[in-house]
Amino acid sequence: MANANKTDVEREPQLTAATTPLEAQDVNSTGAGHSQRAGDSGVKRPGDRIFEWLSTGSAALITVIIGLIGLFLILRAAPALDRLRDGLGSFFTYGEAWNTNYVANDGGWMQFGIPNLFFTTVTVSIVALLIAMPVALGVAIFLSNYCPKRLIKPLGFMVDLLAAVPSIVFGIWGIYVLGPFLGPFFKWINSWAGGFFLFNTNMASPSFATSRNLFTGGIVLAIMILPVIAATAREVFVQTPKGQVEAALALGATRWEVVRMTVLPFGLSGFISGSMLGLGRALGETMALYMVIASAPGFRASLFDGGTTFATAIALAAPEFNDNLRAGAYIAAGLILFVLTFLVNAAARAVVARKS
Repeated sequence: MANANKTDVEREPQLTAATTPLEAQDVNSTGAGHSQRAGDSGVKRPGDRIFEWLSTGSAALITVIIGLIGLFLILRAAPALDRLRDGLGSFFTYGEAWNTNYVANDGGWMQFGIPNLFFTTVTVSIVALLIAMPVALGVAIFLSNYCPKRLIKPLGFMVDLLAAVPSIVFGIWGIYVLGPFLGPFFKWINSWAGGFFLFNTNMASPSFATSRNLFTGGIVLAIMILPVIAATAREVFVQTPKGQVEAALALGATRWEVVRMTVLPFGLSGFISGSMLGLGRALGETMALYMVIASAPGFRASLFDGGTTFATAIALAAPEFNDNLRAGAYIAAGLILFVLTFLVNAAARAVVARKS
């Protein structure tokens, strides 16, 4: 009995002389308060319900809009694809000049395909990534680990400001400043490495080697996507757990070793996803490449040749859009660009989800 009474006494809240009446009330109501809050945890307030509905509706609306865009592209492209002289397969294999001229009394056959557009778009985008990724990585590491605190915001703002510059400004700069500046360099490379396919020049149009070529377009595009990659990587790098950084410093690691052993492994997924987002923008860039890269029908895998990307081909064909059938041919190319961009962004999300 004594032990039982002692147990009961020990279970009671211990009130001392220093305990105020308000504190005693709080102590005695602790158990009831916990049970009351636990019971209310499943109840949603009207504001929470409205916010949940709005969030769910917004997500569903975006999904529906994307689906409707894809459906629109398919419906508008189907009549043109049905008029291909050599069947639907030629759309993916026909590498000659894009020809949407048709004669109604001859069946209205057309000949067009995407290989040249696809390879030109991918080549320019890869060149842009190869240039932008190392620079963006260096910028992100500097701003997150080496930059003095008073300069982080100004420098970060200057890098982000590049994303706000209109693409036509980059195009004007590329055609009037960057292209003529790099022209002698292109000629020098072509003089001793012109036999290599990447630096070969179309002799029918040697002006491509002076300025308006795929390499110049890749440089301009790299500057345009650099802020996207740098900003994404920096936001991930600054979230590196402080415990890991301090542990590495405690073991005697230098600042670069801390970056190499903690920051880079932690932020690698963010850097890759930022690069994929930059690639998504590069694939659809129009005005800058329209001005910097000379239009050419074929693709010879040379960086010193001109070319036509998906976006620039559609921009060049604007006068043909008054004819629904001709417009459908270019809408079919836009459909491929839509799917390609979607796949790139999906790959970026998959990388983030796998690393998180």
